[in-house]
Amino acid sequence: MYFSTIIPLLSLASLALSNPTIHNNHGQRDIPYGAFPSSRFVSVRPSSTPPPTHRNLGHAIVHNNCKFPVYLWSVASTVLPERTLLPNDEYSEVFRENADTGGIAIKISTDRDGLYTSSPQMIFAYNLSSTRERGQRQDKVWYDLSDVFGDPFAGYPVNVKPSEPLISWEDGVPPAGSQVRAVDSSTDLILSLC
Repeated sequence: MYFSTIIPLLSLASLALSNPTIHNNHGQRDIPYGAFPSSRFVSVRPSSTPPPTHRNLGHAIVHNNCKFPVYLWSVASTVLPERTLLPNDEYSEVFRENADTGGIAIKISTDRDGLYTSSPQMIFAYNLSSTRERGQRQDKVWYDLSDVFGDPFAGYPVNVKPSEPLISWEDGVPPAGSQVRAVDSSTDLILSLC
């Protein structure tokens, strides 16, 4: 394995296990559960690390095919507010960088506030990286799918497309071995739940 591939792997592993700093946004009030209208598609562009305008970047997308809501957080050096995905909802964010953590982790739980209660979580992590090959800039996204504190989607199929070889957990439980893959940074990665 080359050194340039080891660094993204280490960054994704440390990101999945990191304990990010949580900042209180003074002046903002909590919105009670159920106050958000259901939407087919929720798109987020985090203000802390806007995507560069000179690059054609893809998206990390989570589609909830389950018959129950799921809860997700986009985690880097800060944690974006919890998002509730009702059945058939989607969450999307443009690939972004975070030098402090080495990547982004979209943490998903079937329990409201699951990020803060150590509930079982699925982690859809990615690391946007650039290299120079033959004088050309090559942007890649290294990504990984894993579970911590248990398997929140045990009994339900989970997959990421496109992925080669395919990341597909028929029973919602990760197989042994690495799930790390890389694609061109302009690719949309779709994590389908259930």
